[in-house]
Amino acid sequence: MTISPQVKIRTLFLLILLAAFPPLSTDMYLPILPSLSHMWGVPAATINLSLVGFFASFSLALLIYGPLSDRFGRKPVLMAGIGLYIIACLVCALSSNPMTLIIGRVLQGFGAAAASTLSLAMTKDCFHGAERVRVMAHIAVIVALAPMLAPVIGGIMLKYVHWSGIFILQAFLGLIAMGGVARLQEPVSVGIRTLQQVLGNYFHLMCNLQFMGLCCLMALGMMPFFCFIGGSSYIFISHFGLSEQVFSYFFAFNSAALMLGAWICGRLIKILPNFRIIMLGYVGMLGSAIALALCANMGPWGMAIPMAIFSMFGGISRPPSNNFLLEQVTIDAGSASSLIMFTYFVSGAIAMWLIALPWTKKILVLGLVGVCSSILVLVFLPVLGRRKSA
Repeated sequence: MTISPQVKIRTLFLLILLAAFPPLSTDMYLPILPSLSHMWGVPAATINLSLVGFFASFSLALLIYGPLSDRFGRKPVLMAGIGLYIIACLVCALSSNPMTLIIGRVLQGFGAAAASTLSLAMTKDCFHGAERVRVMAHIAVIVALAPMLAPVIGGIMLKYVHWSGIFILQAFLGLIAMGGVARLQEPVSVGIRTLQQVLGNYFHLMCNLQFMGLCCLMALGMMPFFCFIGGSSYIFISHFGLSEQVFSYFFAFNSAALMLGAWICGRLIKILPNFRIIMLGYVGMLGSAIALALCANMGPWGMAIPMAIFSMFGGISRPPSNNFLLEQVTIDAGSASSLIMFTYFVSGAIAMWLIALPWTKKILVLGLVGVCSSILVLVFLPVLGRRKSA
């Protein structure tokens, strides 16, 4: 699809907002997790089900939205998903017990999946080649602001409004996104193939062992980030005894490192091949994960600094990794994006369940997950990706 520079800029801003749905939906309410556990008299693992439920439903919905958008177009599928997201935010805001909150979060995951997977698909619809990698790097830089600002906003809001106000704000952001989608020009042709044909190609894609192997491998590389999201509030607030506000600053510090990494990636793509940038990122992630494991008993900064370095190298590797996966396919970008995001967030749900277990040394566990996942990527990526290594 050929679009004008002005439309590309508007599309880029919309893609940024859509891609930010998962971190906005998760990180903004992280500061309230320990408080909800105490208020409702339930263990942390129970409250963490609201995180796990979001990512589980999010992951399943990803498998649905991609093929539907390949058949019926991006706009109607996006509008339906965002509408469900807004309703789910209101359910969460009205929750008076853990079960209602978990149900609301599950519905929220179903809705947010449309925004996340189709924002990735639309980068392939609207941008090409090196331009697409640059756009992904720009999106990664700006979207990194979401996890940086979201917990800070949540922590500030907790000082002045009821915790349900966080979900009201998320619903408002959903309305803004819906308005942007309404103005969007449909980026793909619709009605050419039947849904059965699209699903046939979808399952053919799932049988592509190289593509699926790369998806699973990259998903393993994402697990430490989800462990940090799921365990950071308990580590900083419950273990180190920091306030919700101070925790939000530490979380923002980590997100700033992720944003710095994405910015560095935007510079590196001008001088290095994508594959080398990916490998460089994981070498750095391995070294910083080892440092994190060794600094597990050195207080808040002993965790924050190695984790920030880990996130910086993750920010370097993520845009070329996503583009590397998309380059494995030539059609059905929606279906491919669904599978990519599905594997990412299944690993995320597993990681959040893992870190929520009653470990006595969660920081050490986080570091070991980073070490193992980085080694697996560094060992197997050159083998699985040898056909696309330039």
